[in-house]
Amino acid sequence: MSRIRAAYYDPDGSRYGIPTFWWRGAPAGYATRRQLRAAGLRPGGQPVAAQILWRGIGGTRAAYLYRLDLARPKRTATPAQRRAIAAALLARRTCPTCRLVRPYFIPRSLGECLDCSPS
Repeated sequence: MSRIRAAYYDPDGSRYGIPTFWWRGAPAGYATRRQLRAAGLRPGGQPVAAQILWRGIGGTRAAYLYRLDLARPKRTATPAQRRAIAAALLARRTCPTCRLVRPYFIPRSLGECLDCSPS
């Protein structure tokens, strides 16, 4: 084990407070938020179970790990929520001046579409 890896290896949590592993050194059964999301899961209110530390730009970097056995399935939006989101996105594309639906979001700095904008 290299010195860099040994500096970040603390599986019992005595040095860092929680179990700590080096880059790509976490055991099976742990996942980051991004890995949970890719698997269709979410942390579900559980606390951080472990961390990964490595040297990066700006100093020591950290990634927090959650237990897979305590993770819950991702929540899905209800049909009413999906309709509300679709209506909100449509409103962001509708120009208040000419009332045309544009293929882009209306810039908030202008308040109207690019054709209606004076500049």
